[in-house]
Amino acid sequence: MALAETIQNDLKAALLSGDRFKGDVLRSLKAAILNEEVALGKRDTGLPDEEIEKIVAKEVKKRQESVRLYEENDRPELAATEKEEIAVLETYLPKQLSEAEVTDIVTQTIDEMGATGMQSMGLVIKAVKDKVGNTADGAMVARVVKNKLPN
Repeated sequence: MALAETIQNDLKAALLSGDRFKGDVLRSLKAAILNEEVALGKRDTGLPDEEIEKIVAKEVKKRQESVRLYEENDRPELAATEKEEIAVLETYLPKQLSEAEVTDIVTQTIDEMGATGMQSMGLVIKAVKDKVGNTADGAMVARVVKNKLPN
């Protein structure tokens, strides 16, 4: 079943079961997906699962930033709500790679490309992102590549 269908079915189930919180989170996600479909001119055909996963990852990242800001400003009740939303959204993402797994892939990619310095950083990051897709956070990939490449 396509990811968009899964999200739609989960939204219906949440609303029918009276789970208003999950319903609101999934409505927000569907709105973000719709906005992207309209922006790309794919409203009729819909987006492929990979694109939807990117949107979900972006929504998770927004909420993680909100959690950080709420915690910095001593608002734990708001941070808790954002964390609950993250938990709902993460069910639609593929299993995330650990930092050790990303490090192994980065090392392998650097060896394959023969990258020798920081001038290759962008190319290495792109190659790693192509390999891992949505299973690793882009910021983590960039950090690992920066640490692995010689200055």
